[in-house]
Amino acid sequence: MTAPLAVPFVDFGARVAGIRAELDAAWARVLESGWFILGPEVEALERELAAALGARDAVAVGNGTDALALALRALGVGPGDEVVTSSVSAAFSGLAVVMAGARPVFVDVDPRTLNLDPQRIEDALTPRTRAIVPVHLYGHPADMDPILDLARAHGLAVLEDACQAHGALYRGRPVGTLAGERGIGALSFYPTKNLGALGDGGAVLVNEATLASRLRQLRNGGQSDRYRHETAGVNSRLDEVQAAFLRVGLRHLPAWNERRRALAAFYARELEGAGVEVLGEQPYARAVFHLFVVRHPRRDALMAALRGRGVGTLIHYPIPLHRQPAFASVGGRTGDLPVAEKASAEILSLPLYPELTDEAAGRVVESVRAASRQVC
Repeated sequence: MTAPLAVPFVDFGARVAGIRAELDAAWARVLESGWFILGPEVEALERELAAALGARDAVAVGNGTDALALALRALGVGPGDEVVTSSVSAAFSGLAVVMAGARPVFVDVDPRTLNLDPQRIEDALTPRTRAIVPVHLYGHPADMDPILDLARAHGLAVLEDACQAHGALYRGRPVGTLAGERGIGALSFYPTKNLGALGDGGAVLVNEATLASRLRQLRNGGQSDRYRHETAGVNSRLDEVQAAFLRVGLRHLPAWNERRRALAAFYARELEGAGVEVLGEQPYARAVFHLFVVRHPRRDALMAALRGRGVGTLIHYPIPLHRQPAFASVGGRTGDLPVAEKASAEILSLPLYPELTDEAAGRVVESVRAASRQVC
């Protein structure tokens, strides 16, 4: 049996323990209501999400992948269309494009941020391009103004993949609806996210009433009213239990994000000169550090050395999307993307979550310093 890590990569038990009384009350409220799908808890969550994250509306769905795919469909993206997005992300960012019936076109990333490089987008555009999906990777906002300018110039929709960036700011504005009246962004509530469910869930932030109405229809089988299906929608309905739990988490999100930022600042300061390159915050952004990522040329050796010292780490993500077999089968590969490929061989995520103690964070720093010397 593997010995438990002194500093695990994530600690769900600590998260639950910190808000247990509130979760118990939310659970009891749902049980007493007798309503379990698309009821008052979902409606309240949608209102509260929109208010907290700077949107006019929010539409809750079953998971973050569905949030992306349904948002693309609501924007009119479908078979024969192409969608430009980043090659460094969870595979679900690209899979959502495929679910919408379109072809993902992956472009390279900015080496400073690993977010979509605005300078690379125009070269990837074709007459079939319908949308751009920038990913706010690891909780760091992408540089959106150049992307929005390019989209306006070419008449393209922009869907923000904010699945890792709940509460992040770009030039003082919340990510997710930066495209103004047509602003639309996807959120994931996978348990590891800054705002995580105790199961799965997702939502779409949206500013336009017609898009919100379209999304609500698509998530519920395309129904316009009971038993009348106007379009081929899907079954992606957030349940009342998860909505109630998420409402609890949403109240704590600002404090949780501030704790993440404080831990990230500690890491960035204390890891200076430690033999790793820190993926830091950009001047235009207020990141929420869903992950704290460093780079090292001998990443795998560093990861093994840290585990030997009791520190859990993960890699987000070891295979760039343009190299994933799943996308080769749908024509999604676009050739070599050197920045993405180099980064995918070097990146390593360190433990960072609101419940991480100062003592544990200090142990992570000491371990990184020692492990980096060990593997040089």
